[in-house]
This record gives sequence, C-alpha cells and structure tokens, in this order.
Amino acid sequence: MDRPRFRAYFLHPRFWPLWLGFGLLWLVVQLPYGLQLKLGRALGWLMYRTAISRRQIAARNLELCFPDKSAAERERLLKENFASTGIAFFEMAMSWWWPKERLARLAHVEGLEHLQQAQTEGQGVILMAVHFTTLEIGAALLGQLHTIDGMYREHDNPLFDYIQRRGRERHNLDASAIEREDIRAMLKVLRAGRAIWYAPDQDYGRKQSIFVPLFGIQAATVTATTKFARLGKARVVPFTQQRLADGSGYRLVIHPPLEGFPGESEEADCLRLNQWIEQVVSACPEQYLWAHRRFKTRPEGEPKLYGKRK
Repeated sequence: MDRPRFRAYFLHPRFWPLWLGFGLLWLVVQLPYGLQLKLGRALGWLMYRTAISRRQIAARNLELCFPDKSAAERERLLKENFASTGIAFFEMAMSWWWPKERLARLAHVEGLEHLQQAQTEGQGVILMAVHFTTLEIGAALLGQLHTIDGMYREHDNPLFDYIQRRGRERHNLDASAIEREDIRAMLKVLRAGRAIWYAPDQDYGRKQSIFVPLFGIQAATVTATTKFARLGKARVVPFTQQRLADGSGYRLVIHPPLEGFPGESEEADCLRLNQWIEQVVSACPEQYLWAHRRFKTRPEGEPKLYGKRK
C-alpha cells in the first residue's frame, strides 16, 4: 500500500471540526506523561458513566470469563478497564505525535532477539498479539526497534485515515500497511522474511472460524493463523505489552516462537492459541479490550449471550 499523502481536499470545511479536535489533542499530549495518565483515567470514568452499551458488553464478558470472581470484584475490574481504555486514547496520540526519543524512554523490551534471529535467517514472522488497550503504543514502541508490517482496515473518514496511518508508519519508514483482506500481500511479506503484527482474538464470524473453548466458552476462532503460518512458511512469535503500574512506561515482551506450529489440525492450533490468550489476558485483565462482543457468534442451537444492541 502506498504511503499516505496529504490532499488539498482535507482543507474542506467539513473537516474543520476534526482538525480542531486533533489540534486540541496534540496540545494535551505535550503535557507530562503522569498527568496524561490521570486525564485518561478521568476520561475512562466519563466513558463508564455514559457509554452504557459498551459497559454492558464489557460487564457481560467479565461475567462469562471470570465466573469465580464476586460481583464486587468484577465491578472493580470493569471500572479499571474503562480507566485503561481512557488512557489508551492519550497513548494513541503519544504514539502518533511524541518525539521519538521521548517515546522510546517508556519502552522496557524483552526478547527482541527472537525477532532479530528470524530476520537474520530470512524467516517470516507472524507477531501474534491480542487486543490490549495498549496495542497502539505497544506497536509504536516496538516499531522503533524492529520493522513491523501491519494488517490494516481503512477508516471511513479519509482525514482520520491519513492522520492515523501517518502516525503509525512514522516509526519505521520501511514498514508497510496491508489491507486486511489482501491475503496475497500478507503471504508475500511473510515469504520475504518480514514480521507482521496480527491478532487472532476477536470474533470475525462463522465463515472464517471454528468453535473451540475460550475461558470455558465455545468461541468462534479464526483459523487464519494456521493458514498464514503454513502458506507463508512463517514462525508464530507471541507478543504482549503491559502498562506498568509505577508509571515508568510499558513492558514489551517478544516471547519465543511457538514450537510445532502449525500442528496436526486447525482445531488443535486454535485451541492452543486460545489457551495462550486466556493466560496473557488473565495476567492483566484490566488492560484487555472487553468491550468487544467476543462471543457474539454462537454454535448452532446455542442461545445468544448478549442482549440486543441499543
């Protein structure tokens, strides 16, 4: 995909409110990091009070995935999750606009040698992530240290799309954005020995998925990870990031490649991935994107797990 380019069309009055919003956000993220964390928590509190539908989805997911926790424990976790989501708004802006040197000071990286070794051997890598609220800043921090391509879905608003892509791609001029549906391009990148960010932890419908357990619930799980690894002759390297509680930044971990992957069947592979997702989400549940309807698609004959969307 070509690099994003500024167009005179972006100066049209219809985009002025968005330009104003971006301008105000740019000013806010010049503030000290600790203050932005506090502003993010305040925004999260506001979202908790007003985003009723998303709050209900997140609460239902926590109820389904952590039935052993008390209602009070899940409520505390829900509020912390919205605080993390509010902080993510400012983290996105930091990753787009902060000077690279300032941003780099927040990174505490482990396991970079796994990506470097694959690159030395000309081996493609599926950098397998999950949808933590810190995913935007995590990808930016890692992108400063190693070339990472990414799966991409074009935003409906062309100006937002331009700003977003420009912010994401500035950390590594060699990186490329690949349309999510462009399977050929993804396989080409993998066979060329590059690393591509990919997260298989959301519900993409029945057509691309099989049902395997996740937190004890049958969940529609994409089989694409197996297909990409096999056809792209790529290693699957898990990647996690976590916002540190002491305010010192982010712990980024590139884990060792999965051994014996792909395995004997797509079902066995999907189960293995879901078990890993359970493990990393349980280690930091307050920073996971619970507002996604992960169990929306149900096996034939099973009742729906979410109420009607308002």
